[in-house]
Amino acid sequence: MTARAREGRRILLLGRDGQLGFELERTLSTLGDVVACGRGDCDLADPAALAAHIEARRPDLIVNAAAYTAVDAAEDDEALAIAVNATAPATLAAEARRLGIGLVHFSTDYVFDGAPAARADGTRPPYDETQPVAPQGAYGRSKLAGEEAIRLSGCAHFIFRTAWVYANRGRNFLNTMERLAAERERLSIVDDQIGNPTWARSLAEATAQILAVSWAQGGAAALERVGGTYHLACAGAASWFQFAQAIFARWGDEGRPVPQLVPITTPEYPTRAKRPAWSVLDCKKACATFGVQLPGWQAALALCLAERPS
Repeated sequence: MTARAREGRRILLLGRDGQLGFELERTLSTLGDVVACGRGDCDLADPAALAAHIEARRPDLIVNAAAYTAVDAAEDDEALAIAVNATAPATLAAEARRLGIGLVHFSTDYVFDGAPAARADGTRPPYDETQPVAPQGAYGRSKLAGEEAIRLSGCAHFIFRTAWVYANRGRNFLNTMERLAAERERLSIVDDQIGNPTWARSLAEATAQILAVSWAQGGAAALERVGGTYHLACAGAASWFQFAQAIFARWGDEGRPVPQLVPITTPEYPTRAKRPAWSVLDCKKACATFGVQLPGWQAALALCLAERPS
């Protein structure tokens, strides 16, 4: 895409303070002028303020990387989760429809129940975009409500479902493991929940690639043709225990003391919210439509860890 093609295009990015928003601010800059907003710039729980924020900036595309992600806390404050994860996306979609622009929104594997029907050989298939949703907790319900509001709005949109996002910043499994390892010699990690560990940068780069392809095919009109719901996550699957093993393998390579890792079951680590036991996402649709495929989770993790201080 040439500089001339990018000239004048304004992308409004919400959620710049988060791990994904941080990466998107960089990757989306190749597509246009990014106006990135964080928590202090606009209250997502205030629909009127959010609509006014959009009207004042008149973007050519809205990218929403903001979300209420406190999964357990959502069980006790579902109203706030709904406000941020459902009502705010509904407002964004309504404004996108009014302005005749597109909306990019990120959703989650938690819209599934984690218990897909097994194949004839007993293995479980990954979830593709056609499979039924059945969230098991307040967080998943709020995210699904956001998806449905966007679809019902009639705006041109992408909904990208992803899973197990981590980065070298923010609150996530990677940073939690390294923090706990500095405090304890033994860590018990759940080994019966399986998903796609996904580096925020890989997700941001894939998002930018999809938007570049879409705009090259005809801008907003192309987004209307190829938009919809897509799964975007790093390839391959792992349990939280296997994810932790891969994280601490680097410590061993560097000669740092590695904590003892003990695999445990979900009942041995009770949480306020129920987690999907199986939430592996099938991302073939994005690959077939746009030629975009995220790297394997181990390769992405290695790149992420290479940037961390020893």
